[in-house]
Amino acid sequence: MQARIPSASPLPLYLAAAYTLLVIYASLHPFSDWRDTGASPAAFLFVAWPRYWTLFDLATNVIAYMPLGFIWVSTLLPRHGTWRSVALASLLGACLSLSLETVQNFLPSRMASNVDLGCNSIGALLGALAGARWGAVLLDGGRLHALRMRLIGKGAMADAGLVLLALWLLTQLNPEILLFGNGDLRGLLDELGLQAPLPYVAEQFPWVEAGVTATNTLALGLLFGCLLRRDKYRLPLALIVAALLVKSCSLMLLKSTAGLAWATPGSLAGLVAGLLLSLAATPLPRRMRQALAALSLLLATALVNLAPENPYLTAILQVWQQGHFLNFNGLTRLTSSLWPFLALPWLMLLRQETLETA
Repeated sequence: MQARIPSASPLPLYLAAAYTLLVIYASLHPFSDWRDTGASPAAFLFVAWPRYWTLFDLATNVIAYMPLGFIWVSTLLPRHGTWRSVALASLLGACLSLSLETVQNFLPSRMASNVDLGCNSIGALLGALAGARWGAVLLDGGRLHALRMRLIGKGAMADAGLVLLALWLLTQLNPEILLFGNGDLRGLLDELGLQAPLPYVAEQFPWVEAGVTATNTLALGLLFGCLLRRDKYRLPLALIVAALLVKSCSLMLLKSTAGLAWATPGSLAGLVAGLLLSLAATPLPRRMRQALAALSLLLATALVNLAPENPYLTAILQVWQQGHFLNFNGLTRLTSSLWPFLALPWLMLLRQETLETA
Protein backbone atom coordinates (compact mmCIF):
# COMPACT_ATOMS: atom_id res chain seq x y z
CA MET A 1 0.00 0.00 0.00
CA GLN A 2 1.11 3.52 -0.62
CA ALA A 3 2.15 5.17 2.62
CA ARG A 4 1.48 8.76 1.72
CA ILE A 5 -0.74 10.10 -1.02
CA PRO A 6 -0.89 13.79 -1.96
CA SER A 7 -4.30 15.29 -2.46
CA ALA A 8 -5.35 18.84 -3.22
CA SER A 9 -9.05 18.08 -3.06
CA PRO A 10 -10.96 18.76 0.16
CA LEU A 11 -13.83 16.52 -1.01
CA PRO A 12 -12.97 13.61 1.35
CA LEU A 13 -12.92 16.04 4.29
CA TYR A 14 -16.30 17.48 3.29
CA LEU A 15 -17.77 13.98 3.03
CA ALA A 16 -16.24 12.92 6.35
CA ALA A 17 -17.55 15.99 8.18
CA ALA A 18 -21.02 15.62 6.66
CA TYR A 19 -21.29 11.93 7.51
CA THR A 20 -20.02 12.49 11.05
CA LEU A 21 -22.64 15.17 11.67
CA LEU A 22 -25.36 12.91 10.27
CA VAL A 23 -24.28 10.07 12.58
CA ILE A 24 -24.42 12.42 15.58
CA TYR A 25 -27.89 13.62 14.66
CA ALA A 26 -29.20 10.11 14.00
CA SER A 27 -27.83 8.81 17.29
CA LEU A 28 -29.38 11.59 19.41
CA HIS A 29 -32.66 12.04 17.56
CA PRO A 30 -35.26 13.23 18.67
CA PHE A 31 -33.28 15.56 21.03
CA SER A 32 -36.14 15.86 23.52
CA ASP A 33 -37.06 15.08 27.16
CA TRP A 34 -33.47 15.11 28.39
CA ARG A 35 -33.21 13.90 31.99
CA ASP A 36 -30.76 12.43 34.50
CA THR A 37 -31.78 8.92 35.53
CA GLY A 38 -29.36 8.87 38.45
CA ALA A 39 -27.40 5.91 37.05
CA SER A 40 -23.72 6.16 36.24
CA PRO A 41 -23.23 7.24 32.59
CA ALA A 42 -20.61 4.50 32.24
CA ALA A 43 -22.77 1.71 33.71
CA PHE A 44 -23.80 0.45 30.26
CA LEU A 45 -20.20 -0.60 29.57
CA PHE A 46 -20.41 -3.43 32.10
CA VAL A 47 -23.91 -4.75 31.34
CA ALA A 48 -24.15 -8.42 30.33
CA TRP A 49 -25.01 -9.48 26.79
CA PRO A 50 -28.67 -8.57 26.15
CA ARG A 51 -31.23 -11.34 26.43
CA TYR A 52 -33.00 -10.29 23.24
CA TRP A 53 -31.05 -9.36 20.14
CA THR A 54 -31.21 -9.90 16.39
CA LEU A 55 -28.63 -10.30 13.67
CA PHE A 56 -30.27 -7.33 11.95
CA ASP A 57 -29.44 -5.09 14.94
CA LEU A 58 -25.81 -6.17 14.95
CA ALA A 59 -25.37 -5.83 11.20
CA THR A 60 -27.02 -2.40 11.14
CA ASN A 61 -24.68 -1.04 13.80
CA VAL A 62 -21.63 -2.41 11.99
CA ILE A 63 -22.68 -1.15 8.56
CA ALA A 64 -23.60 2.33 9.84
CA TYR A 65 -19.99 3.03 10.91
CA MET A 66 -18.21 1.46 7.94
CA PRO A 67 -18.58 4.56 5.73
CA LEU A 68 -17.29 6.65 8.64
CA GLY A 69 -14.04 4.66 8.82
CA PHE A 70 -13.69 4.55 5.03
CA ILE A 71 -14.12 8.29 4.48
CA TRP A 72 -11.93 9.34 7.41
CA VAL A 73 -9.07 7.14 6.18
CA SER A 74 -9.41 8.78 2.75
CA THR A 75 -9.20 12.15 4.49
CA LEU A 76 -6.19 11.27 6.64
CA LEU A 77 -4.10 9.46 4.00
CA PRO A 78 -2.47 12.58 2.49
CA ARG A 79 -0.85 13.55 5.82
CA HIS A 80 -0.40 10.25 7.61
CA GLY A 81 0.91 6.84 6.76
CA THR A 82 -1.55 4.14 5.78
CA TRP A 83 -1.61 2.24 9.06
CA ARG A 84 -1.58 5.41 11.15
CA SER A 85 -4.61 6.59 9.17
CA VAL A 86 -6.35 3.26 9.84
CA ALA A 87 -5.62 3.55 13.56
CA LEU A 88 -6.78 7.16 13.77
CA ALA A 89 -9.98 6.54 11.79
CA SER A 90 -10.82 3.45 13.87
CA LEU A 91 -10.14 5.35 17.10
CA LEU A 92 -12.27 8.26 15.93
CA GLY A 93 -15.17 5.93 15.18
CA ALA A 94 -14.88 4.16 18.54
CA CYS A 95 -14.62 7.44 20.48
CA LEU A 96 -17.57 8.92 18.61
CA SER A 97 -19.70 5.86 19.37
CA LEU A 98 -18.62 5.86 23.03
CA SER A 99 -19.51 9.54 23.37
CA LEU A 100 -22.91 9.14 21.73
CA GLU A 101 -23.80 6.02 23.71
CA THR A 102 -22.89 7.87 26.90
CA VAL A 103 -25.06 10.84 25.98
CA GLN A 104 -27.95 8.50 25.19
CA ASN A 105 -28.15 7.79 28.94
CA PHE A 106 -29.92 11.13 29.22
CA LEU A 107 -32.50 10.45 26.48
CA PRO A 108 -35.51 8.38 27.63
CA SER A 109 -36.25 7.32 24.05
CA ARG A 110 -32.75 5.84 23.61
CA MET A 111 -30.84 3.08 25.33
CA ALA A 112 -27.05 3.08 25.73
CA SER A 113 -25.58 -0.29 24.78
CA ASN A 114 -22.11 -1.77 24.96
CA VAL A 115 -23.10 -4.12 22.14
CA ASP A 116 -23.85 -1.12 19.91
CA LEU A 117 -20.51 0.38 20.92
CA GLY A 118 -18.68 -2.82 19.99
CA CYS A 119 -20.48 -3.18 16.66
CA ASN A 120 -19.90 0.49 15.79
CA SER A 121 -16.19 0.14 16.59
CA ILE A 122 -15.91 -3.00 14.45
CA GLY A 123 -17.69 -1.20 11.61
CA ALA A 124 -15.31 1.77 11.83
CA LEU A 125 -12.31 -0.60 11.78
CA LEU A 126 -13.62 -2.55 8.78
CA GLY A 127 -14.38 0.67 6.95
CA ALA A 128 -10.91 2.02 7.77
CA LEU A 129 -9.24 -1.12 6.43
CA ALA A 130 -11.30 -0.88 3.25
CA GLY A 131 -10.38 2.79 2.99
CA ALA A 132 -6.69 1.95 3.27
CA ARG A 133 -7.09 -0.41 0.33
CA TRP A 134 -9.48 1.52 -1.91
CA GLY A 135 -9.83 5.01 -0.40
CA ALA A 136 -7.13 6.45 -2.63
CA VAL A 137 -9.56 6.35 -5.55
CA LEU A 138 -11.10 9.49 -4.00
CA LEU A 139 -7.79 11.35 -4.06
CA ASP A 140 -5.56 12.85 -6.75
CA GLY A 141 -4.46 10.10 -9.11
CA GLY A 142 -7.29 7.74 -8.16
CA ARG A 143 -9.74 6.44 -10.73
CA LEU A 144 -12.81 8.15 -9.26
CA HIS A 145 -10.87 11.38 -8.97
CA ALA A 146 -9.77 11.11 -12.60
CA LEU A 147 -13.37 10.44 -13.65
CA ARG A 148 -14.55 13.39 -11.61
CA MET A 149 -11.94 15.68 -13.22
CA ARG A 150 -13.02 14.57 -16.69
CA LEU A 151 -16.74 14.99 -16.07
CA ILE A 152 -16.86 17.88 -13.61
CA GLY A 153 -13.50 19.56 -13.00
CA LYS A 154 -12.06 20.84 -9.76
CA GLY A 155 -12.86 23.56 -7.26
CA ALA A 156 -14.57 24.04 -3.93
CA MET A 157 -17.97 24.58 -5.55
CA ALA A 158 -17.62 21.32 -7.45
CA ASP A 159 -16.79 19.52 -4.20
CA ALA A 160 -19.79 21.07 -2.49
CA GLY A 161 -22.00 20.11 -5.43
CA LEU A 162 -20.94 16.47 -5.21
CA VAL A 163 -21.71 16.45 -1.49
CA LEU A 164 -25.15 17.89 -2.27
CA LEU A 165 -25.82 15.11 -4.77
CA ALA A 166 -24.76 12.47 -2.24
CA LEU A 167 -27.11 14.00 0.34
CA TRP A 168 -29.92 14.09 -2.22
CA LEU A 169 -29.55 10.36 -2.82
CA LEU A 170 -29.67 9.86 0.94
CA THR A 171 -32.96 11.75 1.13
CA GLN A 172 -34.55 9.17 -1.16
CA LEU A 173 -34.29 6.66 1.71
CA ASN A 174 -36.94 8.70 3.51
CA PRO A 175 -40.25 6.92 2.80
CA GLU A 176 -42.31 9.74 4.33
CA ILE A 177 -41.99 12.09 1.38
CA LEU A 178 -43.61 12.15 -2.03
CA LEU A 179 -41.29 11.18 -4.86
CA PHE A 180 -38.26 13.54 -4.72
CA GLY A 181 -40.26 15.84 -2.42
CA ASN A 182 -37.65 17.40 -0.10
CA GLY A 183 -37.95 20.50 2.05
CA ASP A 184 -40.93 19.45 4.19
CA LEU A 185 -41.20 21.95 7.07
CA ARG A 186 -44.88 21.36 7.90
CA GLY A 187 -44.09 20.20 11.43
CA LEU A 188 -42.26 23.46 12.14
CA LEU A 189 -44.98 25.52 10.45
CA ASP A 190 -47.67 23.84 12.56
CA GLU A 191 -45.75 24.65 15.75
CA LEU A 192 -45.56 28.29 14.65
CA GLY A 193 -49.31 28.34 14.06
CA LEU A 194 -48.98 28.92 10.34
CA GLN A 195 -51.25 27.51 7.65
CA ALA A 196 -51.64 23.73 7.64
CA PRO A 197 -51.34 21.62 4.47
CA LEU A 198 -54.23 21.40 2.04
CA PRO A 199 -56.93 18.85 2.90
CA TYR A 200 -56.65 15.47 1.23
CA VAL A 201 -58.93 15.14 -1.80
CA ALA A 202 -58.53 11.89 -3.72
CA GLU A 203 -59.39 13.44 -7.08
CA GLN A 204 -56.84 16.26 -6.70
CA PHE A 205 -54.00 14.38 -5.01
CA PRO A 206 -52.50 12.97 -8.26
CA TRP A 207 -52.09 16.52 -9.55
CA VAL A 208 -50.26 17.50 -6.37
CA GLU A 209 -48.01 14.45 -6.71
CA ALA A 210 -47.32 15.29 -10.33
CA GLY A 211 -46.42 18.89 -9.47
CA VAL A 212 -44.07 17.92 -6.64
CA THR A 213 -42.32 15.26 -8.74
CA ALA A 214 -42.06 17.34 -11.92
CA THR A 215 -40.60 20.45 -10.26
CA ASN A 216 -38.11 18.46 -8.20
CA THR A 217 -37.04 16.37 -11.20
CA LEU A 218 -36.51 19.52 -13.25
CA ALA A 219 -34.55 21.20 -10.45
CA LEU A 220 -32.33 18.17 -9.87
CA GLY A 221 -31.64 17.64 -13.57
CA LEU A 222 -30.63 21.28 -14.05
CA LEU A 223 -28.58 21.36 -10.83
CA PHE A 224 -26.63 18.26 -11.81
CA GLY A 225 -26.24 19.62 -15.32
CA CYS A 226 -24.62 22.77 -13.92
CA LEU A 227 -21.91 20.55 -12.41
CA LEU A 228 -21.16 18.57 -15.55
CA ARG A 229 -18.72 19.41 -18.32
CA ARG A 230 -19.95 16.58 -20.57
CA ASP A 231 -22.67 13.90 -20.74
CA LYS A 232 -25.22 16.44 -19.57
CA TYR A 233 -28.10 14.33 -20.87
CA ARG A 234 -27.19 10.78 -19.86
CA LEU A 235 -25.73 11.31 -16.38
CA PRO A 236 -28.71 13.23 -14.90
CA LEU A 237 -30.96 10.46 -16.24
CA ALA A 238 -28.70 7.84 -14.62
CA LEU A 239 -28.91 9.72 -11.32
CA ILE A 240 -32.72 9.73 -11.49
CA VAL A 241 -32.75 5.98 -12.15
CA ALA A 242 -30.42 5.40 -9.19
CA ALA A 243 -32.69 7.51 -6.98
CA LEU A 244 -35.73 5.46 -8.00
CA LEU A 245 -33.90 2.27 -7.01
CA VAL A 246 -33.01 3.79 -3.64
CA LYS A 247 -36.62 4.87 -3.17
CA SER A 248 -37.84 1.36 -3.89
CA CYS A 249 -35.42 -0.08 -1.33
CA SER A 250 -36.64 2.33 1.36
CA LEU A 251 -40.26 1.41 0.72
CA MET A 252 -39.44 -2.31 0.84
CA LEU A 253 -38.15 -1.77 4.38
CA LEU A 254 -41.66 -0.70 5.29
CA LYS A 255 -43.36 -3.53 3.46
CA SER A 256 -41.72 -6.17 1.29
CA THR A 257 -44.32 -5.72 -1.46
CA ALA A 258 -44.26 -1.90 -1.43
CA GLY A 259 -41.13 -1.40 -3.54
CA LEU A 260 -43.05 0.28 -6.37
CA ALA A 261 -45.48 2.20 -4.17
CA TRP A 262 -43.92 5.41 -5.48
CA ALA A 263 -45.08 4.58 -9.04
CA THR A 264 -48.51 6.21 -8.79
CA PRO A 265 -50.18 7.84 -11.80
CA GLY A 266 -49.39 11.28 -10.41
CA SER A 267 -45.72 10.63 -9.68
CA LEU A 268 -45.15 8.87 -13.01
CA ALA A 269 -46.74 11.75 -14.92
CA GLY A 270 -44.63 14.23 -12.95
CA LEU A 271 -41.47 12.20 -13.54
CA VAL A 272 -42.00 12.14 -17.32
CA ALA A 273 -42.86 15.85 -17.39
CA GLY A 274 -39.85 16.78 -15.27
CA LEU A 275 -37.45 14.74 -17.42
CA LEU A 276 -38.79 16.23 -20.64
CA LEU A 277 -38.53 19.77 -19.26
CA SER A 278 -35.02 19.10 -18.00
CA LEU A 279 -33.89 17.76 -21.38
CA ALA A 280 -35.48 20.72 -23.15
CA ALA A 281 -33.72 23.19 -20.84
CA THR A 282 -30.26 21.58 -21.07
CA PRO A 283 -29.16 23.53 -24.20
CA LEU A 284 -29.94 26.87 -22.52
CA PRO A 285 -27.07 29.15 -21.43
CA ARG A 286 -25.56 28.21 -18.08
CA ARG A 287 -26.86 31.24 -16.19
CA MET A 288 -30.39 30.64 -17.41
CA ARG A 289 -30.20 27.00 -16.30
CA GLN A 290 -29.00 28.06 -12.85
CA ALA A 291 -31.85 30.55 -12.51
CA LEU A 292 -34.41 28.02 -13.74
CA ALA A 293 -33.06 25.39 -11.32
CA ALA A 294 -33.39 27.82 -8.40
CA LEU A 295 -36.94 28.78 -9.39
CA SER A 296 -37.91 25.14 -9.79
CA LEU A 297 -36.47 24.32 -6.37
CA LEU A 298 -38.39 27.16 -4.74
CA LEU A 299 -41.65 26.08 -6.40
CA ALA A 300 -41.03 22.43 -5.51
CA THR A 301 -40.44 23.28 -1.84
CA ALA A 302 -43.59 25.38 -1.71
CA LEU A 303 -45.65 22.53 -3.21
CA VAL A 304 -44.19 20.01 -0.73
CA ASN A 305 -45.29 22.15 2.19
CA LEU A 306 -48.77 22.65 0.75
CA ALA A 307 -49.30 19.00 -0.17
CA PRO A 308 -51.83 17.07 1.94
CA GLU A 309 -50.81 14.04 3.98
CA ASN A 310 -50.76 10.78 2.07
CA PRO A 311 -53.06 8.42 4.04
CA TYR A 312 -51.39 5.30 2.62
CA LEU A 313 -47.94 6.31 3.82
CA THR A 314 -49.28 7.57 7.14
CA ALA A 315 -50.67 4.10 7.89
CA ILE A 316 -47.57 2.06 7.09
CA LEU A 317 -45.05 4.57 8.50
CA GLN A 318 -45.88 3.44 12.03
CA VAL A 319 -43.42 0.60 11.41
CA TRP A 320 -40.65 2.93 10.22
CA GLN A 321 -40.93 5.33 13.13
CA GLN A 322 -40.53 2.67 15.79
CA GLY A 323 -37.79 0.37 16.98
CA HIS A 324 -34.69 -0.10 14.87
CA PHE A 325 -35.65 2.59 12.36
CA LEU A 326 -35.70 5.47 14.85
CA ASN A 327 -32.10 6.45 14.12
CA PHE A 328 -32.48 6.17 10.38
CA ASN A 329 -35.82 7.93 10.30
CA GLY A 330 -34.39 10.96 12.09
CA LEU A 331 -31.35 11.01 9.83
CA THR A 332 -33.23 10.91 6.55
CA ARG A 333 -35.94 13.30 7.77
CA LEU A 334 -33.39 15.98 8.71
CA THR A 335 -31.48 15.63 5.45
CA SER A 336 -34.68 15.73 3.43
CA SER A 337 -35.97 18.83 5.24
CA LEU A 338 -32.75 20.81 4.84
CA TRP A 339 -31.63 19.77 1.36
CA PRO A 340 -33.36 22.50 -0.72
CA PHE A 341 -32.07 25.16 1.68
CA LEU A 342 -28.52 23.90 1.13
CA ALA A 343 -28.91 23.59 -2.64
CA LEU A 344 -30.28 27.10 -3.16
CA PRO A 345 -27.23 28.96 -1.75
CA TRP A 346 -24.97 26.67 -3.78
CA LEU A 347 -26.81 27.64 -6.95
CA MET A 348 -26.59 31.32 -6.06
CA LEU A 349 -22.83 31.14 -5.43
CA LEU A 350 -22.02 28.97 -8.42
CA ARG A 351 -19.60 30.42 -10.95
CA GLN A 352 -18.80 28.90 -14.32
CA GLU A 353 -15.03 29.30 -14.03
CA THR A 354 -14.99 27.47 -10.69
CA LEU A 355 -16.17 24.22 -12.24
CA GLU A 356 -14.64 24.36 -15.68
CA THR A 357 -11.06 25.22 -14.79
CA ALA A 358 -9.20 21.92 -14.76
